[in-house]
Amino acid sequence: MVRIARGGRGMTNFFAELKRRHIFRVAATYAVVAWVLLQVVNNVAPALRIPDWGISLVLLLLVVGFPVALLFAWIHQLAPDDGALANVTTGKLDWALIAALVIVIGIFGYQQFASLAGAPIATQQQAGVDAARKAAASPAGAVSIAVLPFTNLSDDREQEFFSDGMTEEITSALAKIPDLRVVGRTSAFQFKGQNQDLRAIGQALSATHLLEGSVRKEGNRLRITAQLIVADNGVHVWTESYNRELTGVFAVQEEIAGSIAGALRVPLGLRQGETLVSNRTSDVESYQQFLRAKALVRARGIKPLTDAAVLLEQVVVRDSDYAPAWALLAQAYGLTPNYHPAWESGSVDELRRIADASSQKAEAAARRAIQLDANLADGYFSLARLQAQHGKFLLAEDLYSKALMLDPGNPDALHLYSFMYARVGRFKEALVMRQRLQALEPFVPVFNRNTALVVWVNGQTDAAIAMLNDLPRDAPDRALFLARIYAAAGRYGEAADVLREIPPGTYTPETVDAAVRLLRGAPATASSAQDLPRLEGLHFVYLHVGASGRALDFYEGNVEGGYGLPATELWHASYAPVRKTERFKSFARKAGFVDYWRERGWPDLCRPVGTDDFVCD
Repeated sequence: MVRIARGGRGMTNFFAELKRRHIFRVAATYAVVAWVLLQVVNNVAPALRIPDWGISLVLLLLVVGFPVALLFAWIHQLAPDDGALANVTTGKLDWALIAALVIVIGIFGYQQFASLAGAPIATQQQAGVDAARKAAASPAGAVSIAVLPFTNLSDDREQEFFSDGMTEEITSALAKIPDLRVVGRTSAFQFKGQNQDLRAIGQALSATHLLEGSVRKEGNRLRITAQLIVADNGVHVWTESYNRELTGVFAVQEEIAGSIAGALRVPLGLRQGETLVSNRTSDVESYQQFLRAKALVRARGIKPLTDAAVLLEQVVVRDSDYAPAWALLAQAYGLTPNYHPAWESGSVDELRRIADASSQKAEAAARRAIQLDANLADGYFSLARLQAQHGKFLLAEDLYSKALMLDPGNPDALHLYSFMYARVGRFKEALVMRQRLQALEPFVPVFNRNTALVVWVNGQTDAAIAMLNDLPRDAPDRALFLARIYAAAGRYGEAADVLREIPPGTYTPETVDAAVRLLRGAPATASSAQDLPRLEGLHFVYLHVGASGRALDFYEGNVEGGYGLPATELWHASYAPVRKTERFKSFARKAGFVDYWRERGWPDLCRPVGTDDFVCD
């Protein structure tokens, strides 16, 4: 038994005894090893999908183990039989431990000081996630992945919607990983059913890695296989097969996304309690109908959108809390007027009726989606689109910004946001955003068509023509856009020829014939602008026959009909005479442009005059 005498000699003997029994050495070693272990666990936890409680458990065990280690050190070294204290010296190992302990204390202190001197920890964590998301959205991101369409191996070929749906759902889960750049979410479907070289696909999509797989669905049983491949050499980094009940489909999606993050050594970036597949439904039939509707919305057209709305209405009745279904329903409702014949026919009354009915339902669905899931980007950009259509550009911009904050690479949000910029005259900013979209989605016809229009408005005529000529000849509005550009360049014969390529049913034969006849005679000056026939969506022809004032007929009709308009072409140089008229100024006010400009800044071609007026060049 060690006797501790009174006074300084007693304390000296006590500390000497602690030293003899290696208590200080054990404590220092334990502190250093525990700190290193915690750093390792914190860094590998995301890749190994260790939950937050697992990290907390490790910390608790280390804390509990500290006094236990000291106790064992004390009883391990017994005092000499004569009771004398050993003459213990400090060796090289002790000095090394002291140095390591000082370093650990220094690093820990610096981390704590930085946290106190800067923003709160939660804010710093969010800033880190935001920075990672910004890096992932950049084409310069080090790691990028494209998910190729999963092959349908089911005996029933009608199950194609399910394998396509799995592709999109896994893609969406991967897109939630902050520093993983997901490319070609839509463009990857360009390679469906094609046996192309993986290196060529990787280069075309600017992807460093490709994920491919297959889905076999038989009754309520699923077999999903997935392989992660290095694009430039075809090496399989990871592969796995899953045999599950249909009710386990969300768990499979989560496991695949998490395994890919682990294989690529990128952290999941999730907060406590978050998952990559956050929106789930327990109703298997509802989920299958949701995937069917998703394929229909992707197909576009008045019938597919109508059919999709019917399916989704059934889904939200059965599961009223399924946020993705509400967001998709908002898209189906909101897109319907774009494909309705009234859009091109110029029937203001009919368009107003269609727009009012669809917009009300679309807005209610979008708001319900946001209410159910405040982190669902689809709900925000669906609602933003509706606000923009009604000239509420300030609200629309805020909602688009929110959608892109949640999902920086969301192609629909980028497409719609940039097109809103182009509509209100911010065509240079629109071009920057379109280029970003082009880098992510190089093979989507509707995206490329509208990008060509923005490129043209920015003065790059030849580039715009080349982009449109690369599209399929039957791509919607390709012929219309190409004719508009040819006419603005004075190539009237080519403009007239390409109008003949417009798919039947888009405009009446009489309207197309009248536009072609006028272009054949351009440039010309009509004796009476009001006597010219109505050209509906082919209104650009008026610019080239001396009736530029009538070029606004179509746009004014759509604003009166309560439905938004593209209007991007109004900012091209060929529309300069139109922009200088009082009629254009009245239109800009009614369309909501001026309110937006006064709040967010005037476009390059317009400027305020006095307190209530403005002019445009």
